[in-house]
Amino acid sequence: MVVTMPKILVTNDDGVNSAGIVELAEALKSVGEVFVVAPAHEMSAASHSLTLTRPLRIDKIGDHRFAVDGTPTDCVTLALKKVFTEGLPNLVVSGINRGANLGDDTTYSGTVAGALEGTIFGIPAIAISLMSTADRTYDFKYAAEFAVFAAKKVLEEGLPHGTLLNINVPIGPIMGAMVTRQGRKSVATKIIEGLDPRNRPYYWIGEDESTWNVEDGTDYEAINKGLVSITPLRNDLTDYRALEEIAHWHGVMHH
Repeated sequence: MVVTMPKILVTNDDGVNSAGIVELAEALKSVGEVFVVAPAHEMSAASHSLTLTRPLRIDKIGDHRFAVDGTPTDCVTLALKKVFTEGLPNLVVSGINRGANLGDDTTYSGTVAGALEGTIFGIPAIAISLMSTADRTYDFKYAAEFAVFAAKKVLEEGLPHGTLLNINVPIGPIMGAMVTRQGRKSVATKIIEGLDPRNRPYYWIGEDESTWNVEDGTDYEAINKGLVSITPLRNDLTDYRALEEIAHWHGVMHH
């Protein structure tokens, strides 16, 4: 009997040569056959955007390694259509991102979007991000080890159709993990204002000065306790709590 290794598509939003994706791909080789298809350049906060205004190119830059001059969503879409010609991969893993993707920031994240695109094609997916340090240096070792653990679990146990795991890892050795829901932040977005050499004003959206609402069961609470947060997400943005309420609006609805 021939045992075929699972195929794993690895992508990110920090770029194909970033340290996080290199370590992730290397670690996942213990789990399956790894294909890296990632943006040629950094695409942070690209969210779930597709490039529709220009053609895209795929450059083969190594064995099982491809660079795409587009967003994480472009990378996954092209990989599934043009790289995996013999059948879809068994898992999509996006990361390891430099910096967390928690709470409300999740929707901006190109890392999460790469995984999300996998789920749209019916493939289980994982997004993995590492908390920032004050000096912006990153040791991806523990996050890569956790990615291997999570990948094995997902391949063995499966995930509900259309579900991805958004995993955020604190700094340092893994002390434990919590299955969480998406938290909320109190927003205080910082906008830096200046004048260009021609005296025209410009605005630069800076890092948030937000505070976390560390509510029980949220991804923020897990990270606050020094634990890995694992949040199952899906592309269905329907607010099920509001369905009933809005269905009772009068003057608009026809039965």
